[in-house]
Amino acid sequence: MALENRLADQVALITGGGGEIGTAIALRLASEGSAVVIGDLDPAKAEETARKVIAQGGRASFVGVDVSDPLACEAAVAVAMQSFGKLTTLVNVAATITPDGTVETLSLEQWNKALSVNLTGAFLMCKYGVPHMRAAGGGAIINIASQLGQLGVQGRSPYCTTKAALIFFTKILAQDHAPDNIRANSISPGFILTERSSKRVGGKDKARVINGPRHLLNRPGEPEEIAAGAAFLASSDASFITGTDLLIDGGYVTFKGRMTPEGKAVML
Repeated sequence: MALENRLADQVALITGGGGEIGTAIALRLASEGSAVVIGDLDPAKAEETARKVIAQGGRASFVGVDVSDPLACEAAVAVAMQSFGKLTTLVNVAATITPDGTVETLSLEQWNKALSVNLTGAFLMCKYGVPHMRAAGGGAIINIASQLGQLGVQGRSPYCTTKAALIFFTKILAQDHAPDNIRANSISPGFILTERSSKRVGGKDKARVINGPRHLLNRPGEPEEIAAGAAFLASSDASFITGTDLLIDGGYVTFKGRMTPEGKAVML
């Protein structure tokens, strides 16, 4: 099957679709033939992504959705059904910015917000999406986790804990819904160069210098590289893959070191 038709007849709902990774995923899935529904906390960003998809010749609709709100999640799935009549692919990208801190300095509110968006949000979208995916004959759930869900990092307990839990939640989804012909996989990106991820260090230029050498490939990743992985997992090319966490991390987890300016690998 030609790549541009690999996802023909599919309908994907993407949360966090207004961000750079979500937008890249939407554009990639649409370029391969899938209709896409863009969900985002900011409806204007969701609409902007939908317009980009339509401009490249794809089919798209959009919806504002707070994934920590059960009613909003249910409504987002309803928009997908109203727009395209079915749901075959669910991509949970939505995540909240989590503060640095320890158990002594983090507030309960900060902890609970990370749980409600990064983890419970995926649970809710699956809760309302799975029945429609089953009715469509099956499909694929793709949860965007993180390499930090495997390794963890000092001072980032809300983020790392929710992403680790998301990886294991995905494994149980795969077990529970294999009889429904629904595959569930997660993607663990390394440091992906976006405006949001780069704010911690003062912008993309600094992020390249600081975070690039932490990867075996000596550079950050790009949103389009995560999108390529999502398109693969959504396609029939991944028909025998479920319950797996796909590391798209430039060798970060394998390496856990630092590249010198001379290109030499130094283990930490």
